Amino acid sequence: MEPIRLGLAMCGSFCTFARVLSVLRELPAGRFTLIPIMSEASYTTDTRFGAAEHFRQELAQICGQEVLHTIAQVEPIGPKKLLDVLAVVPCTGNTLSKLANGIADTPVTLAVKAHLRNERPVVLGISTNDALAGNAASIGTLLAKKHFYFLPFGQDSAFRKPRSIVADFSLLQETVESAARGEQLQPLLLGAKT
Repeated sequence: MEPIRLGLAMCGSFCTFARVLSVLRELPAGRFTLIPIMSEASYTTDTRFGAAEHFRQELAQICGQEVLHTIAQVEPIGPKKLLDVLAVVPCTGNTLSKLANGIADTPVTLAVKAHLRNERPVVLGISTNDALAGNAASIGTLLAKKHFYFLPFGQDSAFRKPRSIVADFSLLQETVESAARGEQLQPLLLGAKT
């Protein structure tokens, strides 16, 4: 079986970077060819969760190639049919809104647009504090669009952050494999954490 050519696009939900990278390290060797992509914010911003350079280097090391981080670098994804599946993990509320409204003005959103031109699956791993508020409409829009699949998600802190949703990143491999078959991994909604 040929490896799945998997684009891994990271947006600026910095608090989830360590979890996402940990999951990527556990992907089975030979099952995927990994192409790393980062938004401008995730590529350049140092936060209390870590230095941008550290995350860039770790992602490049896991994938075995340099991180794509400019619009010019990701544009060929569509015309050259570089990917089988594109996963946006983590996917911020800002990126959700742009994708729901067809806006492609960042490396990640343009990578998605370029990939969708080939009618291929996009997997979204939500991580946003306003998923059950300002971004609820964007989530609904994308759930109804063809070729979009979601990592199963749930409230990560129902009482402290009642509108916050985070995907279960440990389900990345299963979700990508399901999306490659044209199926949404179920159950989509996970129990709330208190």
